[in-house]
Amino acid sequence: MKFSPMTIALASVILTASGGGIAQAQMAKNPMVGGAAMYPTKDIVDNAVNSKDHTTLVAAVKAAGLVDTLKSAGPFTVFAPTNAAFAKLPAGTVDTLLKPENKATLTGILTYHVVPGKMNAKDIAAKAAANGGKAVLTTAQGEPLTVWQKGKDWYVTDAKGGSAKITIADVNQSNGVIHVIDTVLMP
Repeated sequence: MKFSPMTIALASVILTASGGGIAQAQMAKNPMVGGAAMYPTKDIVDNAVNSKDHTTLVAAVKAAGLVDTLKSAGPFTVFAPTNAAFAKLPAGTVDTLLKPENKATLTGILTYHVVPGKMNAKDIAAKAAANGGKAVLTTAQGEPLTVWQKGKDWYVTDAKGGSAKITIADVNQSNGVIHVIDTVLMP
């Protein structure tokens, strides 16, 4: 069977359009973060660098030497504080933490935001339901975080009793999942 150049061109347009539709449908399942599309085929670092709301977090990850770790296979669950979350810290805190002599402290704080394994919102909710309404997660830093629900919102409480609201859940990555939070957690 022979096809005319016009038929081939039309078929190409249809295939391209349907492929684009699939890509858009897949992207629609993953929320936008910081004005940027988050692609489930990219790793945590490759997505985070595109979020205008996470420039401080990206700078901190680089200063702590955690880029290679967060680009590895994981999987990881990351509670990712926004720039506004870092801005809530006392004046000068971020600048102090970014200094080379404070790398160990910075690393401890950042790894406190990472839980080994991939836990989406449904997984966290199931763990909370099985444990009296609170999911206790052990961080890569070694200390626990407690995730709980109030109304329709979910919160993460740190070891010092501070709480962060999960503002965007289930931002899927090739090596885990990010949950955006509005406050920096402290071990």
